[in-house]
Amino acid sequence: MLVSFFISSEVRATRTEPALSPAEVTQLDELERRTFNFFLEHSDPRSGLTRDRAPANGASSAAPASIAASGFALTAWCIADQRGWLPPGAARQRVRTTLRFIAEHVDHEHGWFYHYVDTQTGRRLWKCEASTIDTALFLQGAICAREYFRDETVRALVDKIYARIDWPWALNGGNTLVHGWRPENGFIPHRWDSYAEMLGLYLLGMGAPANSLPPATWHAWQRGPVVSYAGRTFMQCAPLFTHQFSHAWFDFRDRRDDYADYWQNSVDATLAQREWCADRAGDFSHWSRELWGLTSSDSARGYVAWGGPFVSPNQPDGTVVPCAPGGSLPFAPAECLAVLRQMRAVGGERVWSRYGFVDAFNPQTGWVSPDVVAIDAGITLVMAENLRSGLVWENFMRAPEVRRALRLAGFKSTTTASVVARLAMVEP
Repeated sequence: MLVSFFISSEVRATRTEPALSPAEVTQLDELERRTFNFFLEHSDPRSGLTRDRAPANGASSAAPASIAASGFALTAWCIADQRGWLPPGAARQRVRTTLRFIAEHVDHEHGWFYHYVDTQTGRRLWKCEASTIDTALFLQGAICAREYFRDETVRALVDKIYARIDWPWALNGGNTLVHGWRPENGFIPHRWDSYAEMLGLYLLGMGAPANSLPPATWHAWQRGPVVSYAGRTFMQCAPLFTHQFSHAWFDFRDRRDDYADYWQNSVDATLAQREWCADRAGDFSHWSRELWGLTSSDSARGYVAWGGPFVSPNQPDGTVVPCAPGGSLPFAPAECLAVLRQMRAVGGERVWSRYGFVDAFNPQTGWVSPDVVAIDAGITLVMAENLRSGLVWENFMRAPEVRRALRLAGFKSTTTASVVARLAMVEP
């Protein structure tokens, strides 16, 4: 096990909320409203399950449901209810419908949901895996809805789904969680053993009401690799979504454990990527500090897991991905709002469509994705709302399981630590 080696660039004594201009509020409101329409139009009215993707022009989708997309949808209903985008009671009913169907009909293994399921039946599709990370993303959305609506039916369903997950089973005899399991060949050999999007997965397991993970699992994964770029040092995982997904629900601001300030790490990763993209302008003339952003996305050659800084298994081709800055809005508000404006200006109506931004586009070649991908739309919607109001953080962080997990993982307030340190300096 590695000792603590990653220290935040700066310990902040107080948190300063970003001051948004009226124009920025309008920009965020339009972005959220359009993005929300994806979930409204591509969640099945009977099952509540949300399709993995859909055409950006609003045409019907033949894609299966994604369990992670359905988790983002549960959070989307909270945002829509708070902002009055649906008739009174409509969002609550949608949450009940989704949770009831998932609790009673969707295939799972030891409580772990399959990545893709039939939108109408809930049956497993494509010989996909029972996915640990996708189950966690769904569960984070479900817990957020439980805490927001404070509805007894919702609470009972979420608690049932949460309690039946067999967390130790997914350790498969090891100290870290596996990526998943398939009936045909058992456990996937890959594990969540180094820094990625899985912080919430471990924390939910440790805080679980039954069959929970031992706290030792929090210490078993590697905080690395640690890299430096453009004066910023951070734990690296190339696709930018890996620095975003846990933060969509867990509010890591002014908190750290013995290893890292995960909030500052994501700030540094976001701004380092901005500089990295600008430094690649010699390769891609449209890339700059005003037009940047790369994370796993559609591309002209199919879905690609790419990012930066440094070497990614898939080298960039000039494509930019709106959910890269969209999912990082709270980390770097001014920079991310600016690039989203530039993306819209450069891409025009081909890029800015019925559901907000398409999944990706290449200003170098003129290629534009025809689709919107649910989890990419979801992270944009949730993080835009967190920047505006902190609504998702405020509700999710009330959950007793979340508070218990953070305590077991050893998280402490950096604000409190700073205040104590300052007081100690002036004591006689």
